Amino acid sequence: MTAHDDAPATHDRIRPRPAGVDDQTVEALGALSKALETTERARGRLYDFHQLTGTADLQLDRAVELLREAGHHEWAEKVREEILGRNVIPGHWTFQIIEAYNATYYRPFQDLEARALRELADGTDHLFEAEMKEERRTPGHPHHTPVPPTEES
Repeated sequence: MTAHDDAPATHDRIRPRPAGVDDQTVEALGALSKALETTERARGRLYDFHQLTGTADLQLDRAVELLREAGHHEWAEKVREEILGRNVIPGHWTFQIIEAYNATYYRPFQDLEARALRELADGTDHLFEAEMKEERRTPGHPHHTPVPPTEES
């Protein structure tokens, strides 16, 4: 590794702080991005909910079949009529909850964060993390390099 390869991460090989962007702005944009990342995790939980609920609904087919085979036709019909295909909240299956969440909250949040980055930091993402990496790494250590190795190195 040459000295250039271990140059501080604030050089143009990773992401320099755009001119005029102060510490408070970097911290604020970092907090905004962190909130969006938490929203990404919440959205993932919605997809878990969607898939688990859908799987349970499909598993009800087997329960209905087994109840019928066991001679419990009335119970098989109750499960089929009352639970199979039921809305999880009034008027909604889980895919509709995800669609509403995406349209009402997730996409507007994504768009707002992207606009803030463009306007306040010339579109430079993860400034807070990049600067934290530089502060915490040990220059010269092979596992603390500022960027991944290039094919030339």
